[in-house]
Amino acid sequence: MQELHDAPLAPLTTFRLGGPATRLLTATTDAEVVAAVAEADASGTPLLVIGGGSNLVIGDKGFDGTALRIATKGFTLSGTSLELAAGEVWTDAVARTVEAGLAGIECLAGIPGSAGATPIQNVGAYGQEVSSTITEVVAYDRHTRETVTLPNAECSFSYRHSRFKVEPDRFVVLRVRFALEEAGGLSAPLAYPETARAMGVEQGERVAASAARETVLKLRAGKGMVLDPDDHDTWSAGSFFTNPILDEAAFQDFLARVHERLGPDVTPPAFPAGDGRTKTSAAWLIDRAGFTKGYGSGPARISTKHTLALTNRGEATTEDLLALAREVVAGVHAAFGVTLVNEPVTVGVAL
Repeated sequence: MQELHDAPLAPLTTFRLGGPATRLLTATTDAEVVAAVAEADASGTPLLVIGGGSNLVIGDKGFDGTALRIATKGFTLSGTSLELAAGEVWTDAVARTVEAGLAGIECLAGIPGSAGATPIQNVGAYGQEVSSTITEVVAYDRHTRETVTLPNAECSFSYRHSRFKVEPDRFVVLRVRFALEEAGGLSAPLAYPETARAMGVEQGERVAASAARETVLKLRAGKGMVLDPDDHDTWSAGSFFTNPILDEAAFQDFLARVHERLGPDVTPPAFPAGDGRTKTSAAWLIDRAGFTKGYGSGPARISTKHTLALTNRGEATTEDLLALAREVVAGVHAAFGVTLVNEPVTVGVAL
């Protein structure tokens, strides 16, 4: 297991931000992961687990403790059953399942990060979420000090949420297991209107899984959501804010504010979210509050391709990024009475 001291963490994140860790360990096997976690817990050393770094905002002072980078490898496909080691590159794994002719995660192509992070965030995009295909998550339980297997029903999945976010200091994901679909090389039914429109088909239709994947990659690239070291619009965590879910009273207040600010004929995006709640669009809120693509004059700005992405233009600090995020949150709340919630995990800082 590789060990470095006073190790830069910024290169391990897609933001390319953050100070150093007191110690950085890189684990390439499940046993090394467990040993590193157990050692930190036994000594009372603060522990930061890093996968692909695509959902992480680290403070400029860095991390005073042990940072553990999970770099495990393992892709096992048996029929329609898939097992991924936590350190596997997610978008590469998606490509391999499509090549195998299987459906279920093809619309999650291009999402940066590692496989082990997908159940934590219940990663989703373009009408698919990993919670609909995950069968089990194998994790090290820091409370019981043993490796456990959690079936889907025990993961408490919901929109961009899971048990792993509720108990962030308990489980370290080691492996993720999925049940995919053999559909003769076709995709799952297209659930997202934008994807269906881009492919010239009706929502709910199936297309070639490879074509669905390529279409999603093009859509994501057009929004700066596919990593490119030469494109500062991709120096981000993807969507920085989750789409707000409002109860009936909050949604009616929101509608009143929209009509007062933008006119009675303006209808904001609204999608049923269960239990009488409504989900609206964070991107729409940000844009209509005056934070348009490219907003900002400093080293941290809104992407020129997508209002949901806050970006490092090359010389930003974490404080630059957080200042922009706070400005957006305050502006949206002042305009519409809705408080945006950050999607990335923050380390040593907070909005």
